[in-house]
Amino acid sequence: MPQDTTLPRAADLLAGRLYQAGCRHAFGMPGGEVLTLIDALEKAGIRFILCKHENAAGFMAEGVHHRDGAPGILVATIGPGAMNGVNVVANALQDRVPLIVLTGCTDADEALRYTHQVMDHQAVFAPITKATFRLTAAGADIIADKAVGIATEGRSGPVHIDVPISVADAPVTVDRLRRRAVALPLEPAPSEGFALAQDWLAAAERPLMIVGLDAVKDGAGPVIRHFAETFGVPYLTTYKAKGIVPEDHPLCLGGAGLSPLADRHLLPLLRAADLILCVGYDPIEMRQGWTEIWHPDDTRVIDISAVPNHHYVHQAGVNIVADTGAALTALAREITPRKTWAGGEPGQTQAALAAAFPRDDDWGAAGVIAECAAVLPRDTIASVDSGAHRILLSQMWRCGEPRALLQSSGLCTMGCAVPLAMGVSVVEPARTVVSFSGDAGMLMVAGELSTAAELGLRTIFVVFVDASLALIELKQRQRQMPNTGVDFARHDFAAIGRAFGGHGVTVDNRADLRAALEQAMQADRFTLIAAAIDRRSYDGRI
Repeated sequence: MPQDTTLPRAADLLAGRLYQAGCRHAFGMPGGEVLTLIDALEKAGIRFILCKHENAAGFMAEGVHHRDGAPGILVATIGPGAMNGVNVVANALQDRVPLIVLTGCTDADEALRYTHQVMDHQAVFAPITKATFRLTAAGADIIADKAVGIATEGRSGPVHIDVPISVADAPVTVDRLRRRAVALPLEPAPSEGFALAQDWLAAAERPLMIVGLDAVKDGAGPVIRHFAETFGVPYLTTYKAKGIVPEDHPLCLGGAGLSPLADRHLLPLLRAADLILCVGYDPIEMRQGWTEIWHPDDTRVIDISAVPNHHYVHQAGVNIVADTGAALTALAREITPRKTWAGGEPGQTQAALAAAFPRDDDWGAAGVIAECAAVLPRDTIASVDSGAHRILLSQMWRCGEPRALLQSSGLCTMGCAVPLAMGVSVVEPARTVVSFSGDAGMLMVAGELSTAAELGLRTIFVVFVDASLALIELKQRQRQMPNTGVDFARHDFAAIGRAFGGHGVTVDNRADLRAALEQAMQADRFTLIAAAIDRRSYDGRI
């Protein structure tokens, strides 16, 4: 029987609801099983961008999300295509990224007697997503709405939709447009615990805030700034919350979570506090040194978060599950501010951190970072890959707005910085966007440079070239183990950049780096800057 082309397909319903959710871009690699889906996305107004690997495609989708706020979309075909995306989907779960993962699959009846590339996608994705669905024709709009809702509400994360071939093509009759009610921000209700929290705030002489990713999602920056200034509360952030209040603010202590060097100065200040406010603080970003660093019997702790505290990385005397901005506003009502930190300890900690991470190195990793920070505009969006350079850069890089330094800090996966930056450049082509990668991380995703050329992106890619997995090599030396499996050859990354259609330059001093950055900001295509450094330039610096 010929298909009724006058009716929308199930794939059209799915794509239309994703468009209504604000999605305008999808990334991935096509296969025969997802051709209808890609066609439907394009017809709905969602541009499909061909990438070279599904893992990188997912990170590009994340980069778009960080700028336009809509869920990212990853499209992968059956079997190997879907499996290539496993890493980025797991990253989205740990890094709280709303990612809609669309995979093509064989029809159920066909799978009963056909085995090539047939596997249970839902079984694979169930442990690393908030939910997984198999699309039905009659319920395509419902599944799309559920996916968007689950991906974005509470702590964000990925949702998977497996799309059978025949279902994508199936014509559907839409009698009435079903709409999903949008959840409103949750405000804390009056309670004995909330009154106790207000009493603690009123009595605090040495309060301190730890601000995390929940607060960024809630858009709580202005409230946090007002609260900090009103009550004299210094604050530090997780790395992904950097810039929620501009980091040049006098109460800002910078980012934390990875650097033992920074911890030496921050943890004593935390232990000196008589009230700690965890404001949207999601400890999935933090390393073991931040586990149970206080005891709620000894220190008054107020935990304001999107979900109840079941992680036990830290505990609190009061756990408020609410929108962070609404909770802080309610907490501050009828509380009279008082003078705090009479001994000036936060200022002393700021000075100690500045001395621990100087910016005057002639060269090395710190010199590269300092020069980039000095030359690039204040509103630059940066991404950084996992490795020693990320720890150092996350301490030295100052953010003037939230989501201005993108990284994988929950899963800490390599190969993320290049596609994250590219996703930002897709949405904001006029913005200066810089990606910082180690040479190993760049080699993982070098093929996506061709995608950057094909899209006409002007992204700047800075590569720390030290021919080593520097962070692992450092740990190896610290444990007095022989050098094994951490070194590789020095490759000509500038030539790689040129081969893929961009500009490429190698630098080994700050003057040449400055000139390369200035040229890159005026270039008509992407620029890869290979900064040759010594692997031991991280020693004593992180």
